[in-house]
This record gives sequence, structure tokens and C-alpha cells, in this order.
Amino acid sequence: MSVNLSRLTRKTMRVRSLFLAILALGWMFGEVTHAGAQKITPPTTPNALTPPAGNSAFLLGQAVGTQGYVCLPTSAGASTASWTVNAARPEATLFVKVFDRYVEVVTHFLSPDTNPNQFAPNPLPFGSASWQSSFDSSKVWGKTLQSIPAGSDQSCPNTGAIPCLLLQSIGTEAGPTGGSFLTKTTFIQRLNTQGGSAPNTGCSILSDVGKQTLVPYTADYYFFHGDE
Repeated sequence: MSVNLSRLTRKTMRVRSLFLAILALGWMFGEVTHAGAQKITPPTTPNALTPPAGNSAFLLGQAVGTQGYVCLPTSAGASTASWTVNAARPEATLFVKVFDRYVEVVTHFLSPDTNPNQFAPNPLPFGSASWQSSFDSSKVWGKTLQSIPAGSDQSCPNTGAIPCLLLQSIGTEAGPTGGSFLTKTTFIQRLNTQGGSAPNTGCSILSDVGKQTLVPYTADYYFFHGDE
């Protein structure tokens, strides 16, 4: 009897998890299809981090991940080295809270912009900040327009963390079956950062060159689209 109850409990939990996942999926696509169904209100930000009028937030994703750094010479022929010669390489998962559970909605990483728009730099960099929907594999690439130091504003309160950013879409791509969850993205805010900054030690002389490190971070990402 106890074995049957245990099996029934596990089955009930699996069904409940599947039901919640289906609800989350429907809710997320409803956000895009019916903009404003659940209003996303970003915090007040300095002008430098505020998207232009005519853009509204449609998604808040809470990111958990790492910023990757490589120790490189500070310049050609230099005898010194630094973690910040190249920009950090992000790798994170973004979640939304649905009922009492966090559901993965987007992955964040660095990748080549394979469908640049008119705002993309020319030439394109080796890789650009990328966000890809966990539901339909649609993707957006972004470039930083403005930044503020962490600890300088209520929207970016944690001194010592990586900066808060306003990014602009420089390309989007539909998913393999035509999914468009992120293809209308115009701007992205990275706010409320914690951690992620390059270490203060471990990369200063040529013998350190080639070292790599991953620094944990969290942040809130707000995605915007043009008002209809």
C-alpha cells in the first residue's frame, strides 16, 4: 500500500509540474501576443538607462549566471596584464516567477550576430551579447548604449557589482519553427546587478596571461518592444 501511495505521490507531482509548465508557457506567449495583459513596470532609472519614449517593457527575467574573464596583456609588448582587456563573457539563465515556482524563459550568452539590423556596428564584433528564448528559440542580439556604475542609483544599488546597462537590439532571429518571442525586442535594461566584477588579483604580470575565471552574478533584465 505504501509503495502505491509513493508512486501516486510522484505521479501527482509530475502532473502538477507539467501543468505549471504549460501554464507558464501560455502566460509567457500571452505576454507577447497580448501586450499589456500583465503590465511590466521597470524601476525609475537615470535618463542614460531609460529607453526612448514609445517603448514598453514586456518581460522581466531574473538572471543567475557568470561573467567570464581572460587574463591578457594590457597592450602589445606590455609587461603587465589585466582581466578587463576584453569585455566579460556572459553566461546566464533568466527566470520568471509563476505562482510559487521559477520558470526558465531565456538563456544569455555571447554569439555572432547572424542577422544584423541597421543599428549593428560595422564591422561586427567577434561575438555580441545574445538572449535566446527557452520556449521557441527566437533570439535577440544587443550592444551597450549607456552604463552607470553599480551603487550610483536606486536601480543599480550594489556597489562593486558589474555596471547597469541600456542595450539596443542590433539583430533578431526567429526560431526554427517561426517563433517570435524575442524578435520584437528594441531595448534591454540590465539592472540591480550583484557580483560579476573582475577579480582584483591573479592577473597583473605576463606569467598570468591565459588564466581564466568565472565570477557569479545576478541581475534583472527588462526587455522592451515598440508600442503598437
